[in-house]
Amino acid sequence: MYRDFFKLKERPFSKTPDPHYLYPSRSHREALARLLHAVEEREMILLTGDIGCGKTTLSRALMDELGETARIALLTNPRLSPLEFLHSLAVRIGVAPPAKNRIGLLEQIEQSLYELFRQGILPVLIIDEAHLIPHRDTFEEIRLLTNFQLDDGNMLSVVFLGQPELRQRLAHPVYEPLRQRIGLQFNVGPLNLDETAAYLRHRIRCAGGTEVIFLDDAVRELFKFSAGVPRRINQAASLALLEAFGREQHQIDSDIVADVAMELSGI
Repeated sequence: MYRDFFKLKERPFSKTPDPHYLYPSRSHREALARLLHAVEEREMILLTGDIGCGKTTLSRALMDELGETARIALLTNPRLSPLEFLHSLAVRIGVAPPAKNRIGLLEQIEQSLYELFRQGILPVLIIDEAHLIPHRDTFEEIRLLTNFQLDDGNMLSVVFLGQPELRQRLAHPVYEPLRQRIGLQFNVGPLNLDETAAYLRHRIRCAGGTEVIFLDDAVRELFKFSAGVPRRINQAASLALLEAFGREQHQIDSDIVADVAMELSGI
């Protein structure tokens, strides 16, 4: 509705985790570099960050970077028992039909991983919202998957994406065997004020815009509201575009953002 008004080709602050719109802040650049390194080295990596900091978007960017070189097994709802987890992994790496028992599934998974490696394809397990994994035994099954090895390393890369409480959970002594298998860890932080300004410009450009839409005082107000969390920035910026359209203002100032922030804070 407001795209023509602001000369945009797309909505710049969509809720979907589109890697095309990923803004390469220092924290996000380092996170993506570590993800790629972990996959290339066939290691296990733990990537954490507060809600809305861009972990899922980073995982989609990783998938885009890997392209046809990898077979991605993406789990977006990890509330699974150990057997359900193995079944889901088997299906996602091409096992058909999957066995109904643990031993059969493990044999199928190992054979499938070996076949993928024989074809020069990297198998990668990405577990989004990993803090929601309900059972310690499920974590143990994930750890045991790293026992599937060739002479030069593991046959499967594992990426845990989760909120900071996942680190706290894994700090418990019962998870020591798993922690020893995690080769890399990183925590994605929020944007600072300058990065928030650059983030807004980046998203507008990606959506086809060429004009300055968010004035400096609006950026400061957005940063104050969002604390630099990309999802919160998107929420406020999207609503600010609608509000400015309604007021027939081609540029967004702090008054518009303050009104939008007040509206969102009341939700």
